[in-house]
Amino acid sequence: MQEVLERKSIKNIDFNCDLAQSYGVYKNNNEYELLDYVSSVNISAGFHAGDPLTIRESLLKAKEKNLAIGAHIGFNDIQGFGYRPVELKADELETLVVYQVGAIISFAKAYGLSIEHVRPHGAMYKLVSENYDFSKSVANAIKKCSEWLVYYAPIGDITERVADDTGISVAREISLEKTYNANLTVDYSKDDNTNNFELIKRFQHLLHTSQIRNNLNGMSYVEVDTVHFSNKYKNSLDLIKQAKGLITPAPVNYNHAKISGWVD
Repeated sequence: MQEVLERKSIKNIDFNCDLAQSYGVYKNNNEYELLDYVSSVNISAGFHAGDPLTIRESLLKAKEKNLAIGAHIGFNDIQGFGYRPVELKADELETLVVYQVGAIISFAKAYGLSIEHVRPHGAMYKLVSENYDFSKSVANAIKKCSEWLVYYAPIGDITERVADDTGISVAREISLEKTYNANLTVDYSKDDNTNNFELIKRFQHLLHTSQIRNNLNGMSYVEVDTVHFSNKYKNSLDLIKQAKGLITPAPVNYNHAKISGWVD
């Protein structure tokens, strides 16, 4: 990615967070705290996390808050919470994705809801950001479930190519706490930044210029549709409160409709 100097402000953006990041007696009691500040949620489908009761509770909480709902999919690795990569054949990956997305679609339908997007988790998220063929396979599997679903995928060239080649609607996602390489892949050798003062300054700069500082201390231009807010850090609630003070988030599909002229 070439450094871009011109300023291009961001007027519309989505905030998302994960839900049902629990299993059985293992509960994440902090995840619902973010629901007053996000515009969309990603509900774990039971492979890396999420059990039936937690999934139902998460759906009903999202319904209560009138939030856009998506499926949060990952590798079948509850012990490792989906952070360990799993080697799969093409048909195995397809069925893994279809099974999880289908579960959340059916769950949502039972409660008069529908899902709008799909977001990968953990090791799967890392792979879709680095491996074009893998990301394309995930996208095509999502399309088998519904051509209307939006693929929440990391910013960068791979996501852009997958969108062009498969025709899937994508939401380009950024995480404020991550360190990005110049090509907009995540530098996983760096720990997440949890300094809210620095993160809000970064977000302000992103909103004003559509640029983020990369690990070479330069600026990379980004097309971004959604910001992911993790609920695993103590600073998460304060961070998203400050972020919402800068811009009011709206779901990706609503923003697309607004830009297209369907919504005033």
